[in-house]
Amino acid sequence: MFLSGTLRELRRGEEPAAEALLNRAFPSGDEARLVAKLRKSGAMAGEQVLADGDSLLGYYALSQMQGPKGWLCLAPVAVDPDHHGKGLGRRMMRWLVGWAEQTGQTVVVLGDPAFYQRCGFRMAEGLTSPYPLDHTLVAGPAGSGALVYPKAFEGL
Repeated sequence: MFLSGTLRELRRGEEPAAEALLNRAFPSGDEARLVAKLRKSGAMAGEQVLADGDSLLGYYALSQMQGPKGWLCLAPVAVDPDHHGKGLGRRMMRWLVGWAEQTGQTVVVLGDPAFYQRCGFRMAEGLTSPYPLDHTLVAGPAGSGALVYPKAFEGL
């Protein structure tokens, strides 16, 4: 079955569906708790979903980094487990990389380098981070400095 899906902003009232998707994709609940903390703290910059009708097939969140100023952090990224292996995650990430390049926005992600590099992210250079740099990638303009994540990431 081919799923066309539409990538769009999360709509008011879809938060429970996004939380359910995150909990299916990440049974530990950590990512759903991170999203709740980002929303509550005001660090959330945007939430996108890949929707097919009323179903949410994919989700990602962008939050404001504390440093470098103006940079965004990508986390979490989720695809409904029933739809893994269909290229939906790559499609969402390639769209995000294109957006970052077109707008001049820098987006940082901590994750699987092989996956994110296939989507157009590149390994971080000239940065320091509290997390492993060998799993830190960026899209958009290059830069240097210290990565300071939103406080919502503390304790996860």
